[in-house]
Amino acid sequence: MTRIAHTIERSVLVLRFEGEDGLPRLTRGCMAEIARQIEWLEGASACTGCVIAGGEKAFAVGADIAEINRLTGVEAHEFSRAGQKVMAVIEDSQKPIVAAIAGYCMGGGLDLALACHARVAAADALFAHPGGAIGILTGWGGTQSLARLVGRPRAVEMLITGRRVDAEEARDWGLVERIVEQAELLGAAYRSLRRIGRGIVGRPGLAI
Repeated sequence: MTRIAHTIERSVLVLRFEGEDGLPRLTRGCMAEIARQIEWLEGASACTGCVIAGGEKAFAVGADIAEINRLTGVEAHEFSRAGQKVMAVIEDSQKPIVAAIAGYCMGGGLDLALACHARVAAADALFAHPGGAIGILTGWGGTQSLARLVGRPRAVEMLITGRRVDAEEARDWGLVERIVEQAELLGAAYRSLRRIGRGIVGRPGLAI
């Protein structure tokens, strides 16, 4: 079971996914908690932004397939819509949100990272949408956000073939802003928040 630890560090809300096997999965409860935390951030004057991170082994490996397999068709549709709403809450936040990515960033985990305003990665980060290999395409908006960020041909290749993209290639494509050692990942994410606040990267109008 994945849980979300939340702390305030340097006036920044830090959300960290913790999975029992080191591979956080984005369950329905997990996604609802992310939305609650980001909505809280909007009204928290003492917090200037948010960093979303995973563990050393993975940022997040997507939805919990075992949970999905138990859903009815109606429930699966509702889960897809709920995930889209979470991504919209992140994208529309008036405070900058940065993904700090180490290890696997897969499926819905990649969708979540794409919804953030910037991404920094450890050298071992690995990005993919593996669902195509088992006949599943993400329902959380990643088909659109990935194409906007890296271009349609690259997005189509990743989505259809499940191709894995390492940190260096992700940086070359513009998928991540920078690569750092894993021990420096949070520090790099804090610096990205400050740059977004100065209007150097990210969307105009973000406040910090």
